[in-house]
Amino acid sequence: MSDDPDTSQIQVVKEKYEQMLMQKKNVVGVGIGFRERDGQLTDEMVLTVMVSQKQPRLTLRRRDRIPEELDGVLVDVKQVGRLQAL
Repeated sequence: MSDDPDTSQIQVVKEKYEQMLMQKKNVVGVGIGFRERDGQLTDEMVLTVMVSQKQPRLTLRRRDRIPEELDGVLVDVKQVGRLQAL
């Protein structure tokens, strides 16, 4: 799709919102990658927000909810568990 944002556009959005996203409950990282649907990767590039534990949107406080889109870039939430340096 020609209207899909490219990696450089997603990088700009990542840099703009990363600090805000990292302050939300359970968020452990922010990156760029392919959207995952039903356990399968798609060819759609998105801003990926990694969380320690995925929770139903309505159980989160409004301030901890991750937007579905930021500045025209789709956001995918991916559960990764706790991250730690080796």
